Order: sequence, then structure tokens, then C-alpha cells
Amino acid sequence: MFRFLLRFIIIILLLFQIGCDNLDKEVKNEELKSNLIQSHIDEARNKKNSDEERKNNLEKAYGIYSTLIDNTYKIEKIQEISFVYFELKDYDNYRIMNEKALKLSKSINDSLNIAESHTYLGLYYKASRLDLAYENFYEAEEIYSSLYNKQNGSEGHAFDRGKVLTDLALILRKIKNYSESESLTIKAIENFELAKNNLYIPLCYTNLGIIAKYTEFYDKAIEYHKKAIEYAKGTEAEVLQILTSYNNIGTTYKSQKKYDKAKEYYNKALTYTDFLSKNPKRRARLIDNLAYVNFLSNDTSNIPDLFFKALKIRDSIGDKYGIATNKLHLAEYYKSIGEDSISRMYAYQSKDLSLELQKNEELLKTYQVLSKVSDSKEGLEYANEYIKLNDSLVKEERLFRDKFARIRFETDEIVEQNQQISRENEILIIAILGLTALFLLGYIIFRQQQSNKELLFAQTQQESNEEIYRLFINQQIKLEEGRQLEQQRMSEELHDGVLGRLFGVRLSLDGINQRANDEFTDSRNKYIEELKAIEKEIRLISHDLGAETLPSDVAYIDAVENLIKDLCEVHKLEFEFNNDEDIDWEEIDDQKKVNFFRILQESMQNIFKHAHADSIKINFDYVEDKINLTILDDGIGFRENKVKKGIGLKNITSRVSQMSGVVKFLSEVNSGTTVSVSVPV
Repeated sequence: MFRFLLRFIIIILLLFQIGCDNLDKEVKNEELKSNLIQSHIDEARNKKNSDEERKNNLEKAYGIYSTLIDNTYKIEKIQEISFVYFELKDYDNYRIMNEKALKLSKSINDSLNIAESHTYLGLYYKASRLDLAYENFYEAEEIYSSLYNKQNGSEGHAFDRGKVLTDLALILRKIKNYSESESLTIKAIENFELAKNNLYIPLCYTNLGIIAKYTEFYDKAIEYHKKAIEYAKGTEAEVLQILTSYNNIGTTYKSQKKYDKAKEYYNKALTYTDFLSKNPKRRARLIDNLAYVNFLSNDTSNIPDLFFKALKIRDSIGDKYGIATNKLHLAEYYKSIGEDSISRMYAYQSKDLSLELQKNEELLKTYQVLSKVSDSKEGLEYANEYIKLNDSLVKEERLFRDKFARIRFETDEIVEQNQQISRENEILIIAILGLTALFLLGYIIFRQQQSNKELLFAQTQQESNEEIYRLFINQQIKLEEGRQLEQQRMSEELHDGVLGRLFGVRLSLDGINQRANDEFTDSRNKYIEELKAIEKEIRLISHDLGAETLPSDVAYIDAVENLIKDLCEVHKLEFEFNNDEDIDWEEIDDQKKVNFFRILQESMQNIFKHAHADSIKINFDYVEDKINLTILDDGIGFRENKVKKGIGLKNITSRVSQMSGVVKFLSEVNSGTTVSVSVPV
């Protein structure tokens, strides 16, 4: 069971490691792709490059983008690509990119990016398909509204929601649904204030002012336009907003037939000559409006010169929408002074442009003028065209309102269905989780019963193994005791028997030496010295046999110090021994202590045999959970190749390896030798 569990854990760890390695590679690969995409987008944004080069970079960025993993980052990149297409006025690719972003956002259920994609598509359709623009803006507002409710009114997405509400309000104003447009605009202002961002508040008040004018709340309209100016103060758009509001205030006074006040505001706007010189389209509009108010108030002093002045500017910049309005005003002027043929000429030109641009308000007024300045038959035809177009526009506005209501209903219905599906999914998930929990509980109970049986069997085996181990240990103890007794006996035999007899022979030879002549004395002295050497070797062997297992009744460090002292006295060497008091030798494993003892013996034997040293320095230190043994002599040293060839050094290396330690032999000829051993505790 344990082996199976161990194998299972190893397999899981290997799979996890492989998974981590693959994940690291994948992350690095995605990072490389992201850098390439960003570099191409940056090049596409560079206006110093040609449009063709910028589009080529966008195509390259999209080519790499398609290989990215589906996530929020991928959506952000394709949206960035779409923005550059919009900047290049490639609106079709702008739409395609945002449709892909929407599809991807839905696939990963990224609510915020779904809302943003709908917003960007709404901006695309705003100029051509009001119904599709409204549908996309409404989808976005539903998401922002749900996020807003979840956050209990926090400012998280209030600014984005405010922009969408503003776009919805502007569309509703176009189809003359003024009450709802006003309601959404007020909501937008509340969201901008919540987000603490006033950027679009002037636009909101401008919209409220225009709605108030259409609903004939003229004083309120002027108040709203002045508020728009107040909110724009201190911003980059201050002058632009002043001119927009002055123009709208003038138009409001014109609707009230307060022509002098209207002229006042148009003239005030025209005093911003520096700004208007860079914005000829706006300047032409103000001049045309001023001329039209003069015409309405019967102030003909500058008419038609002002009309022609505005028309000239509009012709020079190709402002077709402005030209259509300008020529309509000229048609009205010439009609008022009885110049029907000139009036018809300008009315025809305005009609053709209005038809081309689908500018229905101007077209209605043009039909009205043509019905009066044309002969009776043609006039009747234009009067019918006027009625037909007017009815069509009323019907279209009604259809738009109905369509928008249906979009709201269908969207709300889809939201409700999604919520119902979510609730059903939650119930299903809870049921699945409940069944899974019951299954797991049953499985756990079954496995627990099996585990109990296995544990009982394992416990029985463990007890049997422990009994066998105890018997084995007892046998080893008895063998060890027998080995120690035999070592002790051999040591005593060598020391008391053989060594004693050799000592007796040496004494006899010494006695004979005192009575013999010089010739025989020299010979006997030689044998006496040899006997001394044999005694020394036997004494060392006896000492080794006696110390193979360290006696339990003697402190370890005392045994070490006695060994060093005895050997150095025999070999007539000076020594210095230091032991770090932080080492708790009683807690050190016995086998490690024996190995240290043997390493010390082996090192000292090497010094006695080969080093010709005068002194030895031995240290035990305790550093970072390691015992360090250093043996330093002042002998003749040895060459580097001795480390590999010497049997004694190999023995030392072997013992250090058994303890998972490290040993270093540092020596130079005539500069002594250092043996450094480091062993983890």
C-alpha cells in the first residue's frame, strides 16, 4: 500500500513538473507574441508612416493575434487594432475587429468587454443604422447597469455607462422621443458625477438644452446651454463649448422670434476669430445663422452678402451638409423678394444635395419652397412630395420608436431568460454537487473500511517485523560483545604476553651488552633497536584493538585526547588539541564518532610515517550544523598525486563519504599538510 502511494505521488509530481515546464514555455511564447503584436500596433499608430504601411502593420498584428490564447488580453489587443483602423477611416475593418472582439468576449463570458464591444459597434452604426446603433448601445447599457447594481452604486464603470447613456439619449432625440432622451441624459450626468469625470457633462447639458427648445421650454433651454459653458470652463474644449452654446442660445432665441438676442449671441460667437479661422465649418454656420436671423427680422442690410460669404466658405471646404442648408436659405430669401426663378434654382440645388445626403428636414423645407415658387402643376407635385415625405418621416419616427421599444423588450426578455437559465443552472449544479458529495461520501466510507482492514493487516505485519528486528538486534549485540571480548583478549595477549617476552629479551641483550666487546655490542645494539621498533608497533596494534569500540564509561573527547597524547608521546611530537564546547558529543551518532576517531588515527599514522613533523595541531569546530575536524602538521608535505594514490588517504575519504561529508587535503612540499573534514550533524 505504501509503495503504491509513493509511486502515485511520484507520478503526480512528475506530471506537475512537466505541466509547470510546459506552462513556463507557453507563458514565454505568449509574452513573445504579445511583444510582437504591440510593436506592430505601435508602428501602425505612427503617423509618419504611410497609410498603406500602417495597415500592413495592423494586418501583421492581427496575424499574430489570432494565435493567442483566448483571454481578456487577446480582446484588448484586437480592440486596439480596431481603434487604429478607425483612425485610418477604415470603418469596415473597425467593425469586423469589434465583431470578433464581441464574439470572443461572449465565448469567455467577459461581461465588461461584451459591453465595450457593443459600445464600439454602436459608434460604427450611429451614422448609418440608428436601429443597430441603438440595439448595441442598449445591450451595453444593460450590462453596465447590472455591474452597477452588483457593486451597489460604486464608481467602477460609471463613466463608461454614462457615455453609453449619452449615445442612447442622442439617438432618441433624433427620432423625437424627447422625454426618454431627457431621462437618459439626466442618468448619464449622474453617472459622470459618480465617476468624478466631467468630460461629457457639457454635451449632456447641450442635449438637454436642445430638447428643451424642441419642447418649447425656452428659458430652460438657455439655462442648460449656459450650464454647459460652466462645466467646460478650464478644459481644452472651453472655447469650442462656448461657440456651440452661443450658437444654440441664438437658435433658441430665433425660435422665440427674439431676433435681436439671437443676433447678439451669433455676433458674440463670431468674435472668437482665431479659433474660427482654424474651424471654417463652424464659422460658416454662424455666419449663415446670423444671415438667416437678419432675413427673418427683415434686416436686409447685409443680405444676401452674408449668405454668399457662408456659402463661399462651405464650397471651399466641401461641406455638403452646410451647402444644402445655405442654398435653402438663399431660396427662401429670393422667394421673399419675388425672385422666383433664382429661388427655384437654389431650391433645386438644395433638393438634390438633401436627397444625396438624406437630409430630410432640409428636403421638407425645400419641397415647401418649390411648391410656392413653381408653376401650379409643378407646385402641386412638390406639395404632394412634401406631404408624402412628411408622412413618411412621421411614420419612420413611429417605426423607430416601436423598434426601439421592441429592442428593449427583447433585450430585457433575453436578460430574464438568461437569468432563468442561470437559476436553473445553479439548481442543476447544486444537484450535481449534492450527488457528487453523496457518491464521494459513500466511496470514502468504503475506502475507510478497506483502509481499516489494510491497517490492521499492516499493524500485524509491523508487530512481526518488530519482533524479528528485536531478535536481530539482540544477536548483533551478542556478536558485538563477543568481538569486543576477543579484541580485548588479543590486546592483552599482545601487551602482556608477546610484548613482555620481547621486553625480557631486550633486557637480556642490554645486560650482555655491558659485558661484551665493542664489535659485538654494535651488532647487539642494532637488534635491540629493532626489538624496540617491534614493541612500538605491537603497542599501537594493541591500542587499536582496544579502541575499536569506544568504551561507554569514558567521555568521547577524553578518549580522543588520550589517543593524541599517547601517540605523540611515543613518537616524541608536540601537539595542540582544541575542542569546540558547542559540540554535544553525547548526541552525536556513535558510528560518526568512531569514524572521526579512525580518521584521526589514520591521519596521525600518516604524519608519523611520512611527514617528519615536529608538531601537530588538531581542532574540532562546530559551524552551521556541521562538525569540522582540522589536522595540521609542519612536516615535509607531499605532492598532489599522493592524494589519489595513498591507501591511507583513500580510507579517510571513504569514511567521510559514509558520513555524507567533505574532505580536503591541502599540502605543498616543505610546507606541511592540512586535512580538513566537514560532516553534517
